[in-house]
Order: sequence, then C-alpha cells, then structure tokens
Amino acid sequence: MKFRAFLTDNGISLLEKRFLPALDKMGKVCHLYFTRDHTIFLHNLLNADGIQSIAQFRKEALFDDYRISSQNEDRIAFTIDLSLLQRAIRSSVSIYAEMGSGDAVGNAAPNRLQIKLVKKLPANSNQPLPFLTFESKGYKSAVIQDVPISKPLSRADVLELQSALDMAQDLPRTLVQVPDLNRLQNYVDRMKHVGDLLNVSISKYGDLHIQISTTLITLGAEFRKLLVLGEQVEVPAEDQHQDQDLSAQSRAQRAVQRGDAQTVQVSMKHFAKSLQCHLAKPDCAFYGIAQEGACLTVIFQFFIPGSRQNDKSISLHCRLPVLDPGTS
Repeated sequence: MKFRAFLTDNGISLLEKRFLPALDKMGKVCHLYFTRDHTIFLHNLLNADGIQSIAQFRKEALFDDYRISSQNEDRIAFTIDLSLLQRAIRSSVSIYAEMGSGDAVGNAAPNRLQIKLVKKLPANSNQPLPFLTFESKGYKSAVIQDVPISKPLSRADVLELQSALDMAQDLPRTLVQVPDLNRLQNYVDRMKHVGDLLNVSISKYGDLHIQISTTLITLGAEFRKLLVLGEQVEVPAEDQHQDQDLSAQSRAQRAVQRGDAQTVQVSMKHFAKSLQCHLAKPDCAFYGIAQEGACLTVIFQFFIPGSRQNDKSISLHCRLPVLDPGTS
C-alpha cells in the first residue's frame, strides 16, 4: 500500500489551527482513514464507548498531488495519536516558514510539505514499523518528522470501519439549528457543575430544551423557534394561547406527549465535550435525535468563506450515546 500527498496552505491552516485542536478534545487517539476522494478522522466508531465524531474532508480541501493505492480498493486506515500529529504539523509549519525565506541571494525556496506512509527500522529494533512522515524540502536541506501509527487495518477491519461510517451518516428526521454556539456553551458551563446527566428535548416546532436535575435543584435552558430541517409542524393553537403560562419544561412534555418531540438523556460530560468542536470554527450547528432515540446527533456546518453557502468539502458531526431510551 502507498500513500503520498502534499498539504496545501489551506489544508495546513484547517488542520493546525482548527480541526486538530477540536478533534484532540474528543480523544487523544483516533482512526485516520484515507480513500480515493476523502480524508476522514474517526473517533469511537468501532466501539460503543464515548462520543463518536467524524470529520471528513474532500482531498482537495487539504491536499494536492494526492496519490493512494492499496489492495483494499485504495483505502488505508490506521490509528494515530492526535497530539503527536498536531505537534508534527506545527513543527513542520515552523520549519516550512523558515525555509520560505529562501537562499543567501534571496531566491524563494520551493518548499512543500509532503506527507506519506513509510516503514522504518527504529533504533534498537529488528522489526520495521509504520510511520506517517512529514517532509519539508528547501534548496539545501530537507527536514523529516515521523509520527508513529498503528499497523494499517486489514481488509476485514477496513470494511467494518466503512460499514460503521455508512451507518453513522444516517440523519435524524428533525434537525434544529443553533446559530449561537457561544450562548449554548455559556449555559452548559454553568449547568455542568450541577450534575452528570442531561435531558435533551427537540421538537418539530423548532424548540431545543436542555435540563439537568438533582434532588435539590433543576436547571435548564430553552431555545425556541429555531430553523428546522426535515419534519416540522406548527405549534398547536392551544399552546399558542397558553404560551405565556407554560413553563419550558411543560412545553417540552406536552410536545413529547403529542408525538411532536423526542427527549433523551445523555452524559453532561459528552455534551460539553461535543461543544469543544467550536474550536474548528463552525458557522452553526444542528441538533437532532435519531430514530428510536438511538443517539443525539450534532452536525456542525461550515460556510464557504465570504458567503452563506455550505462548504461541501468539509463536514463534522458527533453522535452522543443515549443513557436512557427516552420518549418519542
């Protein structure tokens, strides 16, 4: 199997300044999955523990001169320590910038940051090991940095990973948009010290209600009349007349009883961790509950710079495991 590509300036910026800091918060180790057209970072897709996160990039978003070949239909996957990957890119960027100053007579160095899979024999070892290697080339020198990776996944394991990825692409029937993640983050920062379990309700009216309860205190936040994607319904006239008299909790309960909302219970730790994806600088987020209350899904949306159009070359979403089957 072979993989080689050159990171573009945009790709370096996306990884170093935005996505790797966010993904590192999801977990130190993840699967890195290369296909003919995409590069994908995957957390916890092959186990049921913890929050699942999927960051997917079209190859053009990160690389040029992208070349891959393997007997697994040109698919290569392995596990990697994100902190080591982030350190290698950051260090390579620093070297890359220094080389950009050129030679003694001021000619600009034709530096490019190459990334490739290699096998090397480490010191004091008789067995060659796989590495993801970064190479920065200048006029008179080249700097190489090796990031250790796991043994690439077998054909069966790649198929299992692809199957899990396909299943994780299923969207909830109703998604509500939260345009202000900072506001949601502020609420969660206050709530996470109260307890460990968070109740999340999402209605087809465009309401998102989060609540945490203990024997001594109940604390919640409500976001109303949000943009809805998928199945949506109008607020019943009865509730519109009683709107001022109903509490947020009552509204959520009535919507669930009518079949117009779902509610699930998730780990406060997982919910707070998913909000760390704000480090990737998304423009907004959509929340939804999967069918049968299987998981809470958070989809982060990115716009093409200078526009309100969705950037289809980048995607990031999380799936939070449900602690209680909930009600639908």
